[in-house]
Amino acid sequence: METGVSYAKLDPDHPERFLSLRRELGVTTIGINQIRLRPGQRGRIHLHHHQEEVFLVLAGTLTLGVEGEERVLTQGELARVAPGVKRQLVNRDPNADVLILALGGANEHVGRDGEAFTSWDQETGAPPQEVPLPEDEAL
Repeated sequence: METGVSYAKLDPDHPERFLSLRRELGVTTIGINQIRLRPGQRGRIHLHHHQEEVFLVLAGTLTLGVEGEERVLTQGELARVAPGVKRQLVNRDPNADVLILALGGANEHVGRDGEAFTSWDQETGAPPQEVPLPEDEAL
């Protein structure tokens, strides 16, 4: 796993339908991809043997095929597809692109491994649920 911080930005106008944000960020533990489907475009029917995927619709209307059954997802909706399940992404809207953020991972999530601090110079933290939220900034 790389150290430090890296940044990326979604690019809805990217010329390719698939943009690997994982590579751009140097992420090694999960897949993060921007997918843009123009009107009428569809992806391959595929499955992953070990990876589950989550699709977040950022713009447009996605038709998600799962084992031959379809469901329409609109902006802000998410779907999770388990390993071993066939899926296909389709844009049936004749007038608009669909923009999706696809997240995938194969290893068990490590929850509650965080450490929270009350100041930047604090050396030792505590579990986040034990550290009170800071006061909101006055705007």
